[in-house]
Amino acid sequence: MNIAGAAGIVTGAASGLGRATAELLARQGARLVLLDMNDDGLERTRSELPGKHVALHADVCDAQEVKACVDAGAAAFGDLRFVVNCAGVPSAAKTVSRGVAHDLDVWNRVLAINLTGSFNVLRLAAERMIHNPPDADGQRGVIVNTSSIAAFDGLKGQAAYSASKAAIAGMTLPIARDLAEYGIRCMAVAPGVFETELTMNVPQKGMEAMEKGFLFPKRCGLPAEFAAMVQSILANPYVNGTCYRLDGGTRFAP
Repeated sequence: MNIAGAAGIVTGAASGLGRATAELLARQGARLVLLDMNDDGLERTRSELPGKHVALHADVCDAQEVKACVDAGAAAFGDLRFVVNCAGVPSAAKTVSRGVAHDLDVWNRVLAINLTGSFNVLRLAAERMIHNPPDADGQRGVIVNTSSIAAFDGLKGQAAYSASKAAIAGMTLPIARDLAEYGIRCMAVAPGVFETELTMNVPQKGMEAMEKGFLFPKRCGLPAEFAAMVQSILANPYVNGTCYRLDGGTRFAP
């Protein structure tokens, strides 16, 4: 995909991985539909990006809100060629803690935002993408979802988070197969521990425990490195149907 001039959606664009992705794609000449529930952060992102972009408040779990955003993006830019789903929430709760079972409302919220929200955005975007004229490779669009290495070796207290991110990884190939006839690719990236607002709130002991699993480089990932992976996926037409770990070799022990 030629990113310059292409229009697409980035969720979670107000901060962290979503913001870094928006920054890189905007510098590459993309036209962006930026989605988030943090209105101040969203507008700050939009105002600081080069080029013309649309910033829209959206709950990714809300079908009507997301459909309205997809429609608005198409009205502003025409064909929508990509979706990058970065919206998500963390979770820290054991299955049973101090004799009390995991809060089911917390479980449902994490699964709703991280998993269902991602699918909600991509399904509605794909519905529009199938009508795009194909490029020279027959490609009409690309979907990139955000999984996590917690999908494969989650830590204590990450049952809900790991389940949501494992499902993201697991649905990648079926979605790629579903959309292959339309020339739409689906990929996922599973980042390790990255320097975002979320990791800033991790207690020191928690960070020290995670750092023991770092291989090389001995540091957290940078949001710009995640953005570079997304850019590479969008640009390379021969990657499809898989989930890439982006973790510097990090493996979490129990």
